[in-house]
Order: sequence, then structure tokens, then C-alpha cells
Amino acid sequence: MKNIKRIMVAIDLSDYSQKTLEYAVDLAAELKADLVIVNVINQRDIDAYTRIAQMNSAFTGEDFIRMRERERSKRIQELVEKCNCHDVPIKTVFRTGVPFRELTKAIKKEGADLLVMGTRGRSNLRGVLLGSTAEKTIRRSPVPVLSLRSRGQERALEDRERESWPQDGKVGV
Repeated sequence: MKNIKRIMVAIDLSDYSQKTLEYAVDLAAELKADLVIVNVINQRDIDAYTRIAQMNSAFTGEDFIRMRERERSKRIQELVEKCNCHDVPIKTVFRTGVPFRELTKAIKKEGADLLVMGTRGRSNLRGVLLGSTAEKTIRRSPVPVLSLRSRGQERALEDRERESWPQDGKVGV
């Protein structure tokens, strides 16, 4: 098995980000690995802002990206401060584009050996056990992906399993 020297953690600043980061920090500390936090500014958001800005604003898409990076950098720093990660070397990277593609590119560029990410993110659709970005990233990742479920997802999975199995234990009768 390959030694894990650099762990990348995808942080989308959703409700699950703190737990995902904490897990990645603990894993990096245990393995004595570096940690790279990656956040992707979705191209869809940039395009929408640019279209609106063209109608009634002096701001450009580049202004939007800089503003988002500053805002997200502050929020990520707050997440990092809540973790006990003084012993873990941390680098933060921002990318712009289609999230699953940018995560794959970032893995290669940063030389990550493992990607840690939540199974759901910003959309947080009830009943969805694996978000579209997570699924696409897992399918295309050049390194192993450790996906973390939230407690709510665990309960949803248990409920789904109870609904799909007969109560008497007889299958196909």
C-alpha cells in the first residue's frame, strides 16, 4: 500500500464541512501527512453573476471570484481554528470551474494521495445519499476517496433499508 503523505479535503462550506475537515485533520495528524484544503467556486455561479453584472453593475466575473475567495478564505480559516490542527501543515487552494473536474485537477496538481469529502454538500437534498459532485469525483478520482456521511444520511439509509425489506423477513414470497 502506498504511504499517504498528502491528504486533500474538499470543503464546500456546507453544513457538513466542519465534520469533514475535523476528520481530515485527525487523519492527517495520525498519518503525519500534509493537508490541502480545496474549495471550488462553481463556474455556474460565476456565469450567473456575470450575466447579472452585465445588466447593472460595474463588477465583473473576476471581481466576483476575488470577492468569493476572500469570503471563503475567512470562513475556511474559522473552520480551521475550530479544529485542533496545530501539528498539521495546511495549505488552502481555491479553484474555479466545474467542481468534480476541478477537484480531479487539484488532486493531480497538489500531488494528493487521498481525497476526503462529504457525500453531500451544498444542495443537501433530502433522500439523496450521494451528491452528484461526490459521485462524479469518486468515479473520476486518480486517488482513493474517503467519503463521509452525516448522521442524517445514516438515518435516511436505515429508514430506506427498513422500507425495502419485508417486516416478516421473507423475501420474494
